[in-house]
Amino acid sequence: MFEVIKNNLNINFTRMYPIAYILSLTIVLGSLFFFFYKGLNYGVDFRGGAEIQVQFKSPIDLKDLRDNLNKGGFQGASVQSIGEPSDNEFLVKVLADEKNLNTVTQQIALSLSKDFADKGAEIRKTDIVGPKAGAELRASGFKAMAYSLIAILIYIGLRFDFKYAPGAVLALIHDSAIIVGIWSFFGVEFTLQIVAAILTVIGYSVSDTVVIYDRVREQEAKHPGTPIKDLLNTAINETLSRTILTAGSTLLSSLAMFFWGGQSIRDFFLAVSIGIVVGTYSSVFVAAPITLWLDIVKTRRSGSGSGDDKDKDKKKSNISSQVIA
Repeated sequence: MFEVIKNNLNINFTRMYPIAYILSLTIVLGSLFFFFYKGLNYGVDFRGGAEIQVQFKSPIDLKDLRDNLNKGGFQGASVQSIGEPSDNEFLVKVLADEKNLNTVTQQIALSLSKDFADKGAEIRKTDIVGPKAGAELRASGFKAMAYSLIAILIYIGLRFDFKYAPGAVLALIHDSAIIVGIWSFFGVEFTLQIVAAILTVIGYSVSDTVVIYDRVREQEAKHPGTPIKDLLNTAINETLSRTILTAGSTLLSSLAMFFWGGQSIRDFFLAVSIGIVVGTYSSVFVAAPITLWLDIVKTRRSGSGSGDDKDKDKKKSNISSQVIA
């Protein structure tokens, strides 16, 4: 049987954790810096604007359509092809203020119908998103991510033990922060698609972490008293082949959709592809180290507590002996 990774590997992953701490902390802090300093380039869904669906009877170049909108002075306009290429159908998104939202929508519709009359331009649908509605939608998107993390925290705590839950949730925050940081750094339009992609990554990443935790629990039952450091190493080594095969096949599918799926879904699968790589890394080098660190802290506290109890017992025995004497 063909094996990508042999089952008898014994890689000491815990030795790599200090480097992983520094790497992850640097990237996450950098992502947070760009998010708060530079912000996100919110799309029409979150800022408010107009969406116009237009279809042409004759084939048209996407670049010509974009150039026409730019010459018309429509700032923040984005154009993407929808449906089959033979349909010649496009979705035009333009940012606009609440005061001139209707005016801008009418101007775009007239411009497309006039400038591309020879191509048989037909306005099929027009949607308007107000700034207030966009702000509410933006808040709802971030709330959805927060609620999903809380639900996963409860799930991991009930499924395994609450000592595992913080590591899993912090790994998911790590993954989400990096994707948001990349979007902020490059100024890529942040839309509902990206929120959906982040939620997809959260689900994918936690499933990978759960597999490792499940193996840790099996090893803990077979070898009670074994330090959690050794349990984590064994679990990660035993699931490494599965992790690489799952992540590799999923990443290939996501990249195929990114390159050949069309402009309308490209950003979604870009975020998913980044999330697969980051999520696989965080399962091994974020969730597991945090679980190990929490166990060390718990052991030290229980050890110091037992030492205090011993000192108290000694003092009580000394007092008792003095009273008897």
